Amino acid sequence: MQPPRSRGPKRITIVDVAARAGVSTKTVSRVLNGEPHVKEAVRDKVRDAVRALDYHPNVMAQGLARQRSHLIGLVYENPSPSYTVELQMGVLDRLRGEPYRLVVLPVRSIADHADEVVGLLRSAAVDGVVLAPPASNDRRILDELVGIGMPFARIAPTRWDDIVPGVTLDDIAAARDIAAHVLDHGHRRIAIIKGDPTHTASDARMTGYEQAFAAAGVAIDPALVLDGRFTFDSGFTAARALLAMDQPPTAILAQNDDMAVGALMAAREVGIEVPAQLSIVGFDDSEIGRIAWPRVTTVRQPVFEMAVSATGLLLDQFAGVPVPDVLPHDHRLIERDSVRKLG
Repeated sequence: MQPPRSRGPKRITIVDVAARAGVSTKTVSRVLNGEPHVKEAVRDKVRDAVRALDYHPNVMAQGLARQRSHLIGLVYENPSPSYTVELQMGVLDRLRGEPYRLVVLPVRSIADHADEVVGLLRSAAVDGVVLAPPASNDRRILDELVGIGMPFARIAPTRWDDIVPGVTLDDIAAARDIAAHVLDHGHRRIAIIKGDPTHTASDARMTGYEQAFAAAGVAIDPALVLDGRFTFDSGFTAARALLAMDQPPTAILAQNDDMAVGALMAAREVGIEVPAQLSIVGFDDSEIGRIAWPRVTTVRQPVFEMAVSATGLLLDQFAGVPVPDVLPHDHRLIERDSVRKLG
């Protein structure tokens, strides 16, 4: 005779949540599905009960009942590991406690594969998608999403203002501020390592640099402007070329922190001290710039917060809640240890 088997702990159900919150199971269901016309106080009671009971909805069953997959896509190309981690963590943070799961869809080259992106999203059966640049700036993708009626939210769009909603950052103003910071420290022979030419953010940041140089009455030397790819390796390679010049720059503006740290490593390899002999700044305020030595002066792009906001816009669309066309986010200059004042 076999010994009796334990049935384990009782599975918490929507009935238990409703009883603890003092509402009907229908109300619990409406809150969990993000439906409108539920008082905020009632939503709070249901969420408190969910947390207290550690209730986890059966997402598959909900999806079948409502003809939803409860999956949200995230499309990105950016090769910077720091950037993509912040992006994913922001989406996941906003989805905490929501009946949705994240499907990550990295694309090697949006420029080469834009025609395939929406097909991938449909194959993944996502209910909506968060688009990070450069996907958020690709008209082919945006038009196709509008055409099939798939909800989306754009992160850091720099063009097609008529296609909404999106969360924005003024790349031009941010780049202008970091360039002005270097100029204010007396530097005039300043090199620029640009990002991927297929990313519109690279052009926007270059515009910001140009505005800062013009305001200071300084001309940009085209020989000191090199292309990168928003990667550590491209920053390292570009910096090696710049530092091998007969008249190397006294400062480098890198369009993201990964390239800035690549430039820092290139300087160290050839025996140039940062910031004593060379100043370097980045863009983003990624973890790589915070843990490098010297720590990189940069301008903060709040990637995590922008991902949280974009995901919120998507959830509101699912719930039928009106959303703003644009949610702006602010940049902030972060002064650390990689810039020296000349003179």
